[in-house]
Amino acid sequence: MSADLPVLNVRDVVKVYGEGETSVRALRGITLRVQRGEYVAVMGASGSGKSTLMNILGCLDIPTSGEYLLDGVDVSRLADRQLALVRNRRIGFVFQAFNLIPRTTALGNVELPLAYAGMKGAERRRRARAALAAVGLADRAGHEPNQLSGGQQQRVAVARALVTAPALVLADEPTGNLDTQSSGEVLAVLDRLNRAGRTILLITHEHDIAAHARRVIRLVDGRIVADDLRGTA
Repeated sequence: MSADLPVLNVRDVVKVYGEGETSVRALRGITLRVQRGEYVAVMGASGSGKSTLMNILGCLDIPTSGEYLLDGVDVSRLADRQLALVRNRRIGFVFQAFNLIPRTTALGNVELPLAYAGMKGAERRRRARAALAAVGLADRAGHEPNQLSGGQQQRVAVARALVTAPALVLADEPTGNLDTQSSGEVLAVLDRLNRAGRTILLITHEHDIAAHARRVIRLVDGRIVADDLRGTA
C-alpha cells in the first residue's frame, strides 16, 4: 500500500445496539484518520464507547452506519469470511488477557497466526523466531506460558501480533494485568516497535500509559471530544 494512504480512515461511524426505545447509541459519528507509523492512544471512561470502537477497528464488529477503511480496504462492507482474513493478515491484536495456549511453547504460540494463514512450517518458525527476537525473548522460545512471567507472556502476545507484519497493532489495555515493572517492559517494547515504524493504536484509561503515545484521543458518550498531539493535554 502507498505510504500516503491512512492505515485507518473512519468516516462518521455510528453504532447502535438494540431497537426502538431500548436502543443504545454506543458511537455517535466517529471520524478518525491514523497515518502509517503513528502511535495513538484512545482514552475514555467506562461507557465512553472505546471498547465498541476497538471492536469495530479490530473487525470484531461492524458499524451501524458510516465507513471504515483499513489500509485502503472498506471493511464495513466485507462478509464474515473476508473479515476473518483481514483480522488475520492486517491486524495484530494484544489483549489485556494474554490469550496464550497453555502447554504450547512461546514459539508455537507466536506461529499460530501464520499456521492459520497456511504458511509452511520452516518459514513460519523463522518468522516466529524473528518476532520473539524483536520483543527481546529469543532465549525463551522453548518456554511454555507457565514458565514465563506476566510481562514475558504479554511480550509473547506482542510477538504473535507482529508475526504477520500487520498494518495495525491494536493493543487493548495491554498492561491491565501486569505489575509496574512488567508494564514498563511491555510499554518499552511498544515504544521501540513504533520507533521502527509500526502503527500502534492503544486503548487505555490510564494517563501514564497513554503518555507513551504521540497522539491521544478522548471519547465521551460515543463522541471524540479531544484529539491531542504527543499526549500533552
